[in-house]
Amino acid sequence: MAIDHDRLFKELLQTFFEEFVLLFFPDMHEHIDFNHLSFLSEELFTDVTAGEKYRVDLLVETKFKGKDGLIIVHVENQAYVQSSFPERMFLYFSRLFEKYRTPIIPIAVFSYDAIRDEPSSFTLSFPFGDVLDFRFFHVELRKQNWRQFIRTDNPVAAALLSKMGYTESERVELKKQFLRMLVRLELDEARQRLLMGFFETYVKLSDEEEQQLRSEVKQMETKEKERVLELIISYEQKGKIQGRKEGREEGRKEGAEQEKRHIAKRMLMKGFDAQTIHELTGLPVTEIEEMKQSGFK
Repeated sequence: MAIDHDRLFKELLQTFFEEFVLLFFPDMHEHIDFNHLSFLSEELFTDVTAGEKYRVDLLVETKFKGKDGLIIVHVENQAYVQSSFPERMFLYFSRLFEKYRTPIIPIAVFSYDAIRDEPSSFTLSFPFGDVLDFRFFHVELRKQNWRQFIRTDNPVAAALLSKMGYTESERVELKKQFLRMLVRLELDEARQRLLMGFFETYVKLSDEEEQQLRSEVKQMETKEKERVLELIISYEQKGKIQGRKEGREEGRKEGAEQEKRHIAKRMLMKGFDAQTIHELTGLPVTEIEEMKQSGFK
């Protein structure tokens, strides 16, 4: 199943917006008043030339400390390599500024697995002079050394360990350190599950790796060991409960479909046409026609 990267990052940053800014842009954090945050509705832009539609990931309205005027922070998560991304950031900036007529702070989060030197500007220049030099703030997650973040008590750092520059051989240690961070943070259950869900979307250990993880956790100091194991077991149990719920829901859906087919067969026997049966049951006309041709079997 495809991962909805934009939704995951939006949920994370909406929940921990101040922590995100503090983690990667401490100088910016000093100036923003986080007591006046307001998340704006999604903006949808159409690229007429390319024939594509783009939705802005996250817009936050706030203020600078000690000032009355509003500002907007625009955060865009980029989950795949795209050469035209700087141009798109400029287009977002210009259209947002045109609409709101207020200072816009543009931030890009490059979250894909490739390691590149991403441009953070869009320029237009000629031999006789420069016209435009648009720059945006950015962070390239894959270039971040995950070990430098494990001592921080920042929930965004914990979640984003899963997108930083680790190797395959470090996966078990990565998750162990993530769990230790989660225990230290002492978050409520909803926020804890948000971070767990985010991390496990991108770092899913094999059964063998999970066994190794448990073995290493059992070697921790007693108090920390108990809390980490409790976290692992709790998440696994809730995952099983969710799986059973989804299984029952799937069973109910399948039962409903079978009932529709049973009704459709009875209607065919009574001489109803395929279009009428489709309108009453919702079954595809092609499926109803196949029933008819097979003698309602």
